[in-house]
Amino acid sequence: MIEAVIYIGIQATGKSTFYKEKFFGTHIRINLDMLKTRHREKLLFETCLRMKQSFVIDNTNPTRSDRNRYICPAKESGLHITGYYFRSDISSALRRNSIRYGNERIPEKGIKGTYSRLELPSYDEGFDKLYYVAADAGQKFKVTKWTGE
Repeated sequence: MIEAVIYIGIQATGKSTFYKEKFFGTHIRINLDMLKTRHREKLLFETCLRMKQSFVIDNTNPTRSDRNRYICPAKESGLHITGYYFRSDISSALRRNSIRYGNERIPEKGIKGTYSRLELPSYDEGFDKLYYVAADAGQKFKVTKWTGE
């Protein structure tokens, strides 16, 4: 089954680490921070759709409209859509961010801004499966079926 995985959650909640642990060997990682522009992101996304290659959208995707830019084309291409909502506790995210170095550290106002726009995901957006991901202090992930936060 070809799969489009959409991550949802504020910065510093473990999304990229989760990708490395769960999807590194099977899914292409599409990440705006790495690709630098929406144009490059779109080119890689469209290539994955054309090639029927499973991928992970490793961005914050805080709003329905952010997620819709990936879900609709992926659905039209016949991909299975799986969403992972990362527990978005602002104080924990700020604490994890404070121990990051260099370009990995995000300005606090950026994290708070994303948090203020965060909309919980819903199956009616087009997800086939939705999961809730929580990371403990040691970055061990617990994944459960989505029931709403």
